[in-house]
Amino acid sequence: MLMDQYFTAMKSVLNKFEETQRDTIIKVSDEIAKRLAKGAAWHIMDTGHMLMFEGVGRTGGMMALKAIKITCEIQNPVRHRPSPARGIVGYDSVPGFADYVLGRANILDGDIIMIGSVSGYNYFPVDLALKANEKDCLTVAITSVDYSKHLTSKHPSGKRLFEACTYCIDNCTNYGDTLVEVKEMGQSICPASGISASYAMWAIQSTVVEKLLEMGLKPSVYISNHMPNASKINGDALDNYEKYGY
Repeated sequence: MLMDQYFTAMKSVLNKFEETQRDTIIKVSDEIAKRLAKGAAWHIMDTGHMLMFEGVGRTGGMMALKAIKITCEIQNPVRHRPSPARGIVGYDSVPGFADYVLGRANILDGDIIMIGSVSGYNYFPVDLALKANEKDCLTVAITSVDYSKHLTSKHPSGKRLFEACTYCIDNCTNYGDTLVEVKEMGQSICPASGISASYAMWAIQSTVVEKLLEMGLKPSVYISNHMPNASKINGDALDNYEKYGY
């Protein structure tokens, strides 16, 4: 069954991730913990997949990790008129948008910014990483190196996300990000990047927790709202986060 092919292929991606990314995760987590201990903030910006939902605000997750949420809404209730196709322009392709985000978001010199983009070649994520580097931020890419290497950067620097960040966590998915070939359809299905990126996120968070504890610091972590006394426990943890930043 296609389902079984998916199970096998997904396990292979996760096994590869564990074998190849462990050392980088330890280095990244150690640096994150040291910066948090000194008062830095930890941000994550994802260009459209699940990291900002899976990695932030979940039970068992660190309160220190906060999402940079970007919304842009255009309203113009003019009557319908035929118009030439303009194409789709996303914020990730607009020059100068990273400067706007860095200016509006609460990002200070020395902070931590994790940037998620599977392809990693569009203008905005690369520009955000390069501009954040100039602020001495720790920049961490979560991307597919194999996928990105097949693509030409849209940034004037010629860099892709894995080349623009201080560290790169490779989600180990392939070019095209699909696992199961369906000959009858002439294409493949089932992406791996969402699950592998989440795997990376929780591996990083668990290691940051471990590093902070080794430093004698107690990180603030959510418990499920359905657990006994959850409101008070989460409230106390939030107070600890607000006071110390971790």
